[in-house]
Amino acid sequence: MVYRRTHQVVKRLAARRSAILAAARDAAAESGMAAVQIAPVAVRANVAAGTVYRYFPSGPSSALAAAVSTVAVHVLSQRKLSWGILAEPVDVDVTASRLASRREIAGEIASRIDAAVRAGHLPAQDTQLAATALLGALHEALVGPLAPDNLDDPARMRDAVQSVTLLALRAVGVMDARARGLVVQAALPAKTLVGA
Repeated sequence: MVYRRTHQVVKRLAARRSAILAAARDAAAESGMAAVQIAPVAVRANVAAGTVYRYFPSGPSSALAAAVSTVAVHVLSQRKLSWGILAEPVDVDVTASRLASRREIAGEIASRIDAAVRAGHLPAQDTQLAATALLGALHEALVGPLAPDNLDDPARMRDAVQSVTLLALRAVGVMDARARGLVVQAALPAKTLVGA
C-alpha cells in the first residue's frame, strides 16, 4: 500500500514551514540578514536545527554530506571486505583494481565538492585533491590499522559515521554550525545502523 499524506499531515507540515520562514523573517527584521542562522531560527520556530535543514536543504552541501556518510556506512558495514579491497596484503597484484575503485569513489565525492564550490557553499579549492584526502581519512579512520575495534555496535557505528562526516565537511570549508546541521540532516541507511 502506498503511503499518502493526510490532509492534517499536509497542514501540519505547511504550518511548520511557515513558522520557520516567519522566524527567519523576524530575525532579519530585528538584526539584519547576518542574524539569519540555522540554530537561532530553529529556536524561534520551536523546531530542531535538523528540521530547518529538512525543510530548506542546502543542496550541494547536503549532497556532499550524504555522499560522505554513504561511503562511511558502506565501509563500516563491510569492514573486512573494505580492508581486503583497499589495503590487505595479497600475493597477486590487485593495485590496478584498487586504484580504479578509489578513483571512482573519489570522483563521486569530488563532483559533490565541485558542485558546492560552484554554488558558493564552499571556498574555491582543488576538489579532486580534497576528495582524495577525504577518502583516505575515511578509510584510515574506519578500516585502517588505527580504526577503533568497537564499531560493530549500531549506536557506535552511527556516531562514527556522523563524526567522520562532520570532519569531512569541516575539512572542505563548511562552517561548524552548518556542518553539524548537515550531519543531522544526512539520512543514514537504516538496515546497516539498526541491525535490520
